Amino acid sequence: MRGLYLVTPNWDDTDRLLDVTEQALQEGVALLQYRHKSADVILRREQASALQLLARKYGVPFIINDFIALCEELDADGLHVGGTDMSVAEARARLGKDKLVGASCYGDLLLARKAEAAGASYVAFGGFYPSLVKQYPVTTDPDIVVQARREIALPCVVIGGMTPDHAAPLVTRGADLVAAISSVFLADDVTMSVRKFNELFGS
Repeated sequence: MRGLYLVTPNWDDTDRLLDVTEQALQEGVALLQYRHKSADVILRREQASALQLLARKYGVPFIINDFIALCEELDADGLHVGGTDMSVAEARARLGKDKLVGASCYGDLLLARKAEAAGASYVAFGGFYPSLVKQYPVTTDPDIVVQARREIALPCVVIGGMTPDHAAPLVTRGADLVAAISSVFLADDVTMSVRKFNELFGS
């Protein structure tokens, strides 16, 4: 896993969501995560199902944020869990060994070590910069990526206010994936935004 990890915004407009997502997928995305914390059950299922079809069309793994029952219902490729969601161990036990399980580790290398031991597929660090979407302390030291690369044998994701310029020093430090929301979904030119992220990885 290496490249742009595209995470969806809290948009209720499904047509708009699918349009922008497909533009990004056409340019090249490593992973696609559906994240909509405030959607009702019907909208969440509708959007996730449509996004999964798009992801499969472009051969991109499709991850559900937090809602494991939806992940199981759709037979999605995996689940991402945060610090207040279910544990990595529980997610792994329910989903089995073949699904992706990602873990938010914020700025805490100990959380990443525990996630690895519990069966995580990747670890995510951040926030590194202020985010338009998620509110959290911007206290993660960029050098945590260097430490993680030395100690943890899992792909490393960086998140939080990611633009190509913000992500560049983190990729240089060894980040495998850059998670982005607003810098793609709110971009004037979606294709160009994705292209600039991919250029960080030489693609």
